[in-house]
Amino acid sequence: MPKAHKKTRKVPITASDPTQPRTTVGAPASSSTPTATRTLIRRFHVLIKRRTQLEKAVQRGDAVADGADPRAALRDVEGEIEALGGLGAYQQMSSIGQGSDRGGGSEKVLVDWLKELGVHRATKEDKKKLQLLEVGALLPDNYASCSSWIENTPIDLRSRHPSIREQDFLLLDEDENRGKWDVISLSLVLNFVPDARDRGRMLRLAHSILRDEGLLFLALPLPCILNSRYLTPEHLGGLLQTVGLSIVKSRWREGGKMAYWLLRKTTTAPADTALGLYSKKTELRKGKRNNFTILL
Repeated sequence: MPKAHKKTRKVPITASDPTQPRTTVGAPASSSTPTATRTLIRRFHVLIKRRTQLEKAVQRGDAVADGADPRAALRDVEGEIEALGGLGAYQQMSSIGQGSDRGGGSEKVLVDWLKELGVHRATKEDKKKLQLLEVGALLPDNYASCSSWIENTPIDLRSRHPSIREQDFLLLDEDENRGKWDVISLSLVLNFVPDARDRGRMLRLAHSILRDEGLLFLALPLPCILNSRYLTPEHLGGLLQTVGLSIVKSRWREGGKMAYWLLRKTTTAPADTALGLYSKKTELRKGKRNNFTILL
């Protein structure tokens, strides 16, 4: 009688210790190639945007473009998101991308800029640490090397560590946090928000809860501004100014993958005409491009 083979149960890539890097079964996290990482992250962005569109269609009772039932289409999208491992898989790929073998995380850019501004010396002289809100934190210790002058509060939609507070940034109590933060980091956060108006809300909320002259660190994939039909560096600059954020520093290069800005909160109230300019999509480029934009 042939020996029965024991079936091996497939383990989802999110079924692991949340304090450790998540991996596919039998493969270390560092084995993921940059191409595989980028492909999975891009697919997640597409699916989450599609899910938001379908949820709105369900609420309105509309049919989708091909006449299909939006509820069925929504179930299909949610099924694919789950099959990919859910938000945990996206976080895993993002944290791999922040590893030292991939150039490290964007916190290095922010820390260098803060030092260039002399913030680290000023906080030590005042004996008062900089209050930093890190939105979308995948690791709890990104600013551990600066703990003598930075007090970091990391938050994320789904916490991967006990030291990371599970919190939707857009659901923060605005009155409770108004003027509370010296620095807010939105690194690879806006591009993960599926709705363009929610991206605008996020920038305006950040402005509200920053202290006067506070700093906002913004990091986006470079194609968001260089290959979008609705957003250019100049258009983004005008939008940020309308929100009340002036550009202190910026960094990107042609052929690169990331763009960074350090923005300072100003108190100038935007004109209604300026708000109107950034409240609707305006095609700024022709050709085969992505649809990323931010609306106020």
